Amino acid sequence: MRDYDQVRRDRREFSEGGRTYYREPGRIIVRDRDGYLIRHDENERFRDLDPRGFRSERRGADYYSFIDRPGGEQIVTVTDDDGRLLRRYRRFRDGREVVIIDNGYAGPPRPIYEDVVVLPPPDIRIPRDRYVVEYEQADEGAVYEALTAPPVVAVDRRYTLDQVRYSPDLRARMRSVDIDTINFDTASYTVTPDQAARLSVIAAAINRAIRANPQEVFLIEGYTDAVGSDIDNLSLSDRRAQSVATVLTQQFQVPPENLTTQGYGEQYLKVNTQSASRENRRVTVRRITPLLQQGTAQAQPPR
Repeated sequence: MRDYDQVRRDRREFSEGGRTYYREPGRIIVRDRDGYLIRHDENERFRDLDPRGFRSERRGADYYSFIDRPGGEQIVTVTDDDGRLLRRYRRFRDGREVVIIDNGYAGPPRPIYEDVVVLPPPDIRIPRDRYVVEYEQADEGAVYEALTAPPVVAVDRRYTLDQVRYSPDLRARMRSVDIDTINFDTASYTVTPDQAARLSVIAAAINRAIRANPQEVFLIEGYTDAVGSDIDNLSLSDRRAQSVATVLTQQFQVPPENLTTQGYGEQYLKVNTQSASRENRRVTVRRITPLLQQGTAQAQPPR
């Protein structure tokens, strides 16, 4: 992995349309009036997972990337120039396709800050420890329940992936698992081998859910403590989420196409402190399938 000091040195600032942007390897950060938002290259994780097998080509204004699987199955990811995900689907040997994420159904890509959906906070009527499961204290059954449960309040329509990523009260409609066994070192997004081994239970739960529904989508969220700049923390948290997703695939065979990642920096502190805190340098996993696919047909793969 790239050293974070090098990431910081490679960062470039520019202005466009009255807003300030920061471009760094694989990511772009925008400063809006309400704070910062980050978007990453959706192909980066797939290139890292299979650098020899990964390939891409341009078709019109979009890029199509391909990962081949044994048996003739293929994972296809469609992105724009900035690596923004438009569509991801699984193509089978007989030509059938099953869409996993369709981020472009709502029309042409919009600026990041226009994807924020303002909703009232959900009325949580289940015990807190079932709404946010503390991974260290939970067994696989509790983790699986949280990662397969329906929304805690009704979801009235379908949302894009970007709307889910950038809208906290929308994400809050789904339960989550707080992986408190993964605590990163300061200014690091490396998952150490001893901590990677602790992901076995959540990996088993995710794999079980995907076997039941191959279209499941899980969001891996990265967080930091409050020490450091907003930009550094946002970039670090996004890379931490991606590191965990990579480990889930490399070590536990979680299909990478069923995972997506997003960093939130220091926005949602677990421990309310401005000091260095390992508890705040963490990741959270959340099922977001009902938010993406509400009211759409659930196609089944060939048997």
